[in-house]
Amino acid sequence: MNWEKKGILFKPDSSLFWQHSHAALPTYFHLGGTDYRIYFTSRDKDNRTYVGFFEFDINDPLKIKNRSIEPVLSPGPWGFFDDHGVQECSVIKAGNGDVYMYYLGWNPGLKQPLFYTAIGLAISKDGGLTFEKYSPAPIMQRSEFDPWMVSGGTVMPFEKGYIMYYLSGFSFRFKDGMAESEYDVKIAHSSDGVNWERKGMVAFALEKDETNISRPSIIREGEKCLAWFPLKKRGMGYRCGFSESSDGLKWKRISDDVIPVSPTGWDNEAIDKMDVVKYDGRYYMLYNGNSFGKDGIGLAIGNI
Repeated sequence: MNWEKKGILFKPDSSLFWQHSHAALPTYFHLGGTDYRIYFTSRDKDNRTYVGFFEFDINDPLKIKNRSIEPVLSPGPWGFFDDHGVQECSVIKAGNGDVYMYYLGWNPGLKQPLFYTAIGLAISKDGGLTFEKYSPAPIMQRSEFDPWMVSGGTVMPFEKGYIMYYLSGFSFRFKDGMAESEYDVKIAHSSDGVNWERKGMVAFALEKDETNISRPSIIREGEKCLAWFPLKKRGMGYRCGFSESSDGLKWKRISDDVIPVSPTGWDNEAIDKMDVVKYDGRYYMLYNGNSFGKDGIGLAIGNI
């Protein structure tokens, strides 16, 4: 597949308190026809994170049709698992017609930059325009399989319910004054999209000299599942990995650098937090570049 970068299509609006900086974690939601809503995460001046959205016609994706002025999801009360921020990871239409937003909530650790995350659920009754948190508590948090972090759930409907591909943090340490983390992507199962069972099954494993695999973007195409995911090797920024699967459980790594970084500019150090949709035979990838989405959201279009 050949990818053509189209540049930045959305930048944070710093006139809004909750978009002081960053537009991170672009997440597709199909409204119907050629219209898509993209949820994203921004930060206020205190680095707390909020969720908003913008919309476009995929035939003209560089033209923004609509955007949220107020956040659709905000941090929780002090002391709750999401008191420092919320970040959407997956938005789906559930079997009952509601829209489910799976989001990570986070708290900072005492020793910076250590942090803790868990996965929450917010539900919309109006097609994804407004959301109410399902519970003040997370629906998934740390376990014996994920002793440091649970984050970034990508949820897919399958024949017998739902599969969540979530980030599983198993190591965080300080070495020579620098923080080092390790997390891969594991699998959880649910019959209702709310209650999840996990047994430590790994979907996307770290390979030699790799430290982190972040939120995957997964689509089904015929009898295959295709996945793009941010991949970090030691001493490098994130790159875009790619894997294939016949059953959504066992994955084969095809590439660890699908789209190269640019020679200069906003994505010359990292290709990060991508989400991909296929329309009319083409693949549309929204992604972040350097500094975890500080500059905004870019677009690349892929053709076979």
